[in-house]
Amino acid sequence: MTTIKEIALRANFSNTTVSRVLNNDTTLSVASETRQKILDVAKDMGYKTLQERKKEKQPPSDMKTTKIGILLCHSVEEELNDSYFLSIRQGIENECQKRGLVTTELFRLNNLTSGQISSDIKNLIVVGRINSDILDQISDQLQNIVYINHTVDEDKYDSVIIDFEKATIRALNHLLDHDYKKVGFIGGKEREHLNGGKVEFEDIRKSTFKNFMEDKGLFIPASFHVGEFTMADGYELMKYSIQQDDLSDAYFIASDAMAIGAMRALQESNFKVPEDVAIVSFNDIELAQFASTPLTTVKVQTEEMGRLGVKLMVDRLNGREIPIKVTVPTRLVVRDSCGTRNQSNAVKLKKEVGS
Repeated sequence: MTTIKEIALRANFSNTTVSRVLNNDTTLSVASETRQKILDVAKDMGYKTLQERKKEKQPPSDMKTTKIGILLCHSVEEELNDSYFLSIRQGIENECQKRGLVTTELFRLNNLTSGQISSDIKNLIVVGRINSDILDQISDQLQNIVYINHTVDEDKYDSVIIDFEKATIRALNHLLDHDYKKVGFIGGKEREHLNGGKVEFEDIRKSTFKNFMEDKGLFIPASFHVGEFTMADGYELMKYSIQQDDLSDAYFIASDAMAIGAMRALQESNFKVPEDVAIVSFNDIELAQFASTPLTTVKVQTEEMGRLGVKLMVDRLNGREIPIKVTVPTRLVVRDSCGTRNQSNAVKLKKEVGS
């Protein structure tokens, strides 16, 4: 960004004079030719005053009255059990507030019936998975739709997603690279809720784990468990695995909430994490770092996903017609639960001593 100092150097005036001219200081006595020269140089160099930059960040006046709906494809109970979607929603709400978009309405899919989204809402941010046919049933007046955590017709709609397959493979490679060969899976079901009914989707973490481990010749059907994305089911599924008397050396668990429940079941049976069983999970919710054994987990920038959804919607309202799909990167946060942190530190120390 061009600075006052750079403009002053090119215009051959003092920093103070340039600053006061650009900020429209009415108490400054300066020749009109001087003022115009400074303004021309600033314009040529692409400089924008603080007032101009603030104005650019503000939504157009008509946008402040534009209604944006937020459709949540999960129930209140699911949001309470796993803060993944809660964090996305908070990101949406915070970005709307930041941009002065106060005219938003919140809907939950399981509470909607046909045509229940009010007719004055033409713009919708959808959080979660929903069949496009069902969306057509509940609203037929939508002009702009942004999907978060799911893609529907990427040639038509904007979306903000993560690469679940890539993230899952990174987590599994981390375990395999540290000599865990017997790796189990605990995960949940992706569902769509409407009018009391449920439609199940294939969870990419689950399918990726199965395909990846089968390709490696390491898939163990007896250590592959699927329930709901809750702490309670994480607890029950690990408890079931313990009762089978065939515990894996490590588990990839598809959410932090389930992992916390699973660790409780292990601790009740006097198994230590990571000494007896290593765990890598997914999401990196705030609680992950404060669990009884801090969780190694795939960090998902959930709040940023929500903010990006709003930015894409605002961009659409400003006239963009080409659909955009944004893939937000993830990273593996290594803590104590995988049992590799000390190994990594030891290798690092060895290298430092030897260097």
